[in-house]
Amino acid sequence: MAVHSGFPGDELTDEELDVAYNVRRKAGPELFARHMERYRAESGKAVAGLPGTPGVVYDEASGERLDVWGTGDGPRPVFLFVHGGYWMALSRHESAFMARMLHEQGIATVVPDYTLAPKATLEEIVRQVRAAVAWVHRHGRDHGLDPDRIVVGGSSAGGHLTGMTMVGGWQAGLGLPADVVKAAMPVSGLFDLRPLTRVYVNKTVGLDLDRAAALSPLLLPAGRRCPAVVAVAEHDGAGFLDQTRRFGDHWGGGAPFVVPGRDHFDVVLDWTDPGTAMSRALLDLIRSV
Repeated sequence: MAVHSGFPGDELTDEELDVAYNVRRKAGPELFARHMERYRAESGKAVAGLPGTPGVVYDEASGERLDVWGTGDGPRPVFLFVHGGYWMALSRHESAFMARMLHEQGIATVVPDYTLAPKATLEEIVRQVRAAVAWVHRHGRDHGLDPDRIVVGGSSAGGHLTGMTMVGGWQAGLGLPADVVKAAMPVSGLFDLRPLTRVYVNKTVGLDLDRAAALSPLLLPAGRRCPAVVAVAEHDGAGFLDQTRRFGDHWGGGAPFVVPGRDHFDVVLDWTDPGTAMSRALLDLIRSV
């Protein structure tokens, strides 16, 4: 029997919560494998011959690295993309599929790695992603990036980590301005982690309710709400659809941007084509800052 703790979805059984949040199960093993292969193939194609600086250590404490792609003659606005994988899979090498499209529009892409769970706690993963933002702000100009035009985005767990760069209270500790993240586009993200304490992923991430709440963008202060497009795939898991709606309301943007005909995994691949609604939304957001 489920233990009720007062969060949305708490009334569901553990099996019902798993159905809502286990998008890999929803896709099935064959489709999931095809999506992951396409991430790798599209990323390799996108960065082939592209100007940039791959493999830069951005955080001395962890030794984690990031790739800079799509630089030009002068400082370019930056899209910093944070990969998903439920904090325990994927890397920067599968996560640069939008780099060529953005380069052709005069925008650079930065894709950081972070130490995966269970080797790192979720608190440490959040710290590393914020350190990547700090690196762009401090050192980006040396790599053709405009430190005053940083837009952060990510999908799934990367949407959660994007949210953790949008909230307040962490910037001053890294010597950063409160508005260092000028805009954001979390896609199919997780913004209230309390339901995950009863889902399979918690065997690896190891959250309790108190830590889950402390790591939930939906529950954290946001004195300054940067411009944001809060997006979700039409055919996403029920948990992701609900959380995106709630975070959109919380952030003040109203109804989320629902991408028709897409699922949890293929929605961000629309960024390979500048003519898609996803690309237009991202380009408009970046150009607005």
